Amino acid sequence: MFHAEKIESLDLPALEPYRTLKRPEEHQRRGIFVATNVKVVTRLLHTDYPILSMLLTEEWLQRLEPLLMARPENIRVFLGPKKLLETITGYTMHQGALALAQIPPQPSLEAILENLPRPILLAAVDGFSNAENLGALIRSCGAFGAQALLVSETSCSPYLRRCVSSSMGVLFHLPTVECTNLAATLQDLRARGLRLLAAHPEPGGKTIVEADFTGDCCVVFGSEGYGISDAILQVCDERIAIPMLVEMDSLNAASAGAVFLYEAGRQRGALARQRPSAAKKPDPSILARPT
Repeated sequence: MFHAEKIESLDLPALEPYRTLKRPEEHQRRGIFVATNVKVVTRLLHTDYPILSMLLTEEWLQRLEPLLMARPENIRVFLGPKKLLETITGYTMHQGALALAQIPPQPSLEAILENLPRPILLAAVDGFSNAENLGALIRSCGAFGAQALLVSETSCSPYLRRCVSSSMGVLFHLPTVECTNLAATLQDLRARGLRLLAAHPEPGGKTIVEADFTGDCCVVFGSEGYGISDAILQVCDERIAIPMLVEMDSLNAASAGAVFLYEAGRQRGALARQRPSAAKKPDPSILARPT
């Protein structure tokens, strides 16, 4: 259900989350996030995340109305022309659809592990401060079969606007744990029988081609600037590199994550079981840009 109303005042208190997109710490404190492109908004509408409000043009309301009508809550929808939405958000908008939602309660690691089929494949990030890189890695987790993500206390929140957008909505379906002590969490995983594989080059060490990803494991990724911290490296069982030409010594964090997770999925046979045509495609009538 929804209730649509035209924007009469830019100072409306309910629009405050849209006016403060550049102040993400306020959103974090309130336990909310904003989805800012129509594909992500559409995928959000298909979840059970509580949606608090939406900011739409008339054209996008018409396209999204069937999904809005199917929602259990009564969503407050604010309507205005795209230029007005840009004034409110402070951003140039290519599409006229935003949604404000509540960050869901975080599942416990134990609950996640109990429900995962074997063999387990987890990803963990240490010191990921770039929200777009984190979002891209989350997207790779969904593409290549990582079943959950552990986010260190030194990383940014996966619910930052840029991360949500870069993940293309994969975040909504990937169990994610924001750890207060990643090293301790990894040690707990090892005690449960998971091998800890660090995406970290080491002279004479293994490459992803030589490494074994077929058993229960967690692949740990470090930040683009500093890599994996010493404290986390000491916890890991193996350090693994991507083989590259002599002229290249590294990839950015998101690209490296995609390569590692692709190889893990390939070794497990997960990718061979998928056909490109089997991927569920969004309804083109919803995603087509209004003219």
